[in-house]
Order: sequence, then C-alpha cells, then structure tokens
Amino acid sequence: MVRKILSASLIAGMLVVSACNTVSGAGEDLQSASEAGKDVIN
Repeated sequence: MVRKILSASLIAGMLVVSACNTVSGAGEDLQSASEAGKDVIN
C-alpha cells in the first residue's frame, strides 16, 4: 500500500513539474511574440 501511495505521489509530482515547465515556456513564447510586435510597430 505504501509503495502505491509513493508511486502515485511521484507521478503526480512529475506531472506538476512538467506542467510548470510548459506554462513557463508558453509565457516566454508570448513575451517574445509581444516584443517582436512592438519592434514592428516602432
């Protein structure tokens, strides 16, 4: 039972970390697109 709980916790932790990395990457992409748009306007 303890192994199942530990395994589930590790998998959940890995999903949370990968989701944070994905959101962070998306934020960086939006920021670079925004900067490119500002350069075109100016």
